[in-house]
Amino acid sequence: MLENEQIEKKSLLVLTKASPDWDELAKDCVCFANAQGGRIFFGIEDKANQPEPTQRIPALLPARLAKEVQQRTLNVSVVPQIKTADNGGEFIELLVQRSATSIAGTSNGRYYVRVSDECKPLLPDELSRLLVDKNAFTWETQPFRRVRKEDADPKKLSDFINDVRYSNRVSAFVRDKTADELLEYYFFVSGEYLTNLGALWIGKREHRANLLYAPIIQFIKYDENEQKVRKRMWDDYELNPKELIQSVWNEIPEWQDGIEIPDGIFRKTVANYDEVVVRELLANALVHRPYTIRGDLFINLYNDRMEVHNPGLLPLGVTPQNILHKSVMRNPHLARVFYDLGLMEREGSGYDRMYEILLSAGKPLPQAHEGNDRVKVVVEKRIVRREIINFMDKVRQEVNILKSKELITLGLLAQHQALTAIELSVLLGLRESDNLKDWLGKLTDLGLVKTRGKTKGTVYFVNPVLLKKLDFRGLMNLKNIEPIRLRELIRQILTNYGDCSISDIRDRVGKEISLHIIRKELEFLNETGEITYIGKQRWRRYSMLK
Repeated sequence: MLENEQIEKKSLLVLTKASPDWDELAKDCVCFANAQGGRIFFGIEDKANQPEPTQRIPALLPARLAKEVQQRTLNVSVVPQIKTADNGGEFIELLVQRSATSIAGTSNGRYYVRVSDECKPLLPDELSRLLVDKNAFTWETQPFRRVRKEDADPKKLSDFINDVRYSNRVSAFVRDKTADELLEYYFFVSGEYLTNLGALWIGKREHRANLLYAPIIQFIKYDENEQKVRKRMWDDYELNPKELIQSVWNEIPEWQDGIEIPDGIFRKTVANYDEVVVRELLANALVHRPYTIRGDLFINLYNDRMEVHNPGLLPLGVTPQNILHKSVMRNPHLARVFYDLGLMEREGSGYDRMYEILLSAGKPLPQAHEGNDRVKVVVEKRIVRREIINFMDKVRQEVNILKSKELITLGLLAQHQALTAIELSVLLGLRESDNLKDWLGKLTDLGLVKTRGKTKGTVYFVNPVLLKKLDFRGLMNLKNIEPIRLRELIRQILTNYGDCSISDIRDRVGKEISLHIIRKELEFLNETGEITYIGKQRWRRYSMLK
């Protein structure tokens, strides 16, 4: 049992010591209530999965815990229970329910939210964003204008039932449900009436038109001078989300464009914009947009890039930097339909798939940008390094057991030649406290990736033996230079040019080498008595000892 955005473990002493910090516990509960809800386990230590076998919980402690939390919070609902672990030890499980329609706070007027495994204070401008997310959460299941389920579009209803029945992502238990049971299971109906989600998916055209903000998609193509040359709109409310994605793919001929590259004695075409990437971007936009605010979804196709603009901001806790591995469900029931019908990857893994495809095609990573009222994702058309395409194909053939995260890491290292632990973490959007181990996986054990250095200074690079074996003819640079060779270059620079700053040395050695690595070798040469320096920090200048 690991701590995450919905689970936290605390020692029982937090509750049983002479003066418990009830205000801190209240803050933790507010954090969970404003996020996805969660559970706090009292009596299980941070590194343990079970309590001590002899641990017993005082019978009145759960009631006191609930009372103290309720007295110090607003819009927070908690349910404490004494539980017995497999080893016989007792602990308290405190269930904190999600505050679905209102913002939770402490009784002294402070607001917090759970982000990953941390409790963050909410800034004033973030309160309105949180309120938008809460309204979006309840939108799906609200009854739609008292429209009865019998008035749904017969064709769309039949297609949906058949899609569920034939989906390999749906369990037999769900597939065997009756049509009415499936509509209830996916929250398409509430009693005898369609919900907003039901109207969006199986409703008639007039039903979608009467939704508060049904999705409208605009495709605009620009020429090399970024002047509009063509426009196509999907604004007649005739199509449900699944049909919208299919129509966008079918009706834009530019999706079929690509570039031919050599593949041995043959040639193969690399699409400018891979079908999986386009569909995943559209699915993410439709699933994660708030349906309680106005705004069209734009697909802008330029000469060198595609931009997908989606109304609304990222959910609280998700940023352009952590979007690869952080996911907050804004429309969880709609997301479930998309996943079950095979229209998108599992929540939180769609960007993994896009990263893998783009890196395998030798292309830059997608870039997310958050504006004042919308999110933009940019996918470039250019191929950074064509030789990576054949390299990644050969790796898949040679080693067919690599997971998506491992392929992403290998693709990044092949594209950049070599990366320090810090550089790799930045590209993957990881925090300093996060571990690269999950992303490296079996790459080092299988000998695909080699390392040099320790801790944050560790440099990762693709095994040269593998590059030679797969005939990888990439452009070489100095990122993977051996320390002994780098030191010799530094000696030559200081001999030829006299005293130099570290930035001067880096400019002459090669900017692809990080300052951290150059500084490390300068320290080594100073300790061995070969060079000296004067000045401090950025004013420091190095020279050879006479």
